[in-house]
Amino acid sequence: MLVGYARVSTQDQDPALQLDALEAAGCEKVFTEKASGAQRERPQLQAALDYMRDGDTLVIWKLDRLARSLKQLIETVEALAARGIGLRSLTEAIDTTTSGGKLIFHIFGALAEFERGVIRERTRAGLDAARARGRKRGRPPALSPGDLAAAKALLRDPTISVEDVARRLGVVPSTLYRHIPGGRSAVMEAEK
Repeated sequence: MLVGYARVSTQDQDPALQLDALEAAGCEKVFTEKASGAQRERPQLQAALDYMRDGDTLVIWKLDRLARSLKQLIETVEALAARGIGLRSLTEAIDTTTSGGKLIFHIFGALAEFERGVIRERTRAGLDAARARGRKRGRPPALSPGDLAAAKALLRDPTISVEDVARRLGVVPSTLYRHIPGGRSAVMEAEK
């Protein structure tokens, strides 16, 4: 049995194009969802998977309708295969119920794994190069030592609010409190 799954990301989008393609492909039952691809919990996808049996094929309009990342897509297809369920993507012309489709899908998976490895190597090389130049990891502090000294001097004046000090330094008050835990009272206490 061919079971269709259509997904659009927002309530404003219309799944009609996907639904027409799934119907033309011969899907006997179609599950439709309006949810972001980043969401792991998609009730209609789960309902489609629960509905399917060994020998069925999940038909989607495009691979990105099923999963957000290639890793997530590969995991989903492997879970389907373990249950004897195939996957057919209409746009990419991939059908894991055929040997050619399985081959193409595995090539996609190998390329994705290769890409992740290259990205990992580039990131590591970039971090090593930055470390060799004396750069530390992470984001630079929002307040320089000079800004911090100015903030403490301004906070000693009770007529200037924490919000005014933050505004003068171009940060939000929470940044000021993160750099000076306790705010004005901590500055005044340090003076004693």
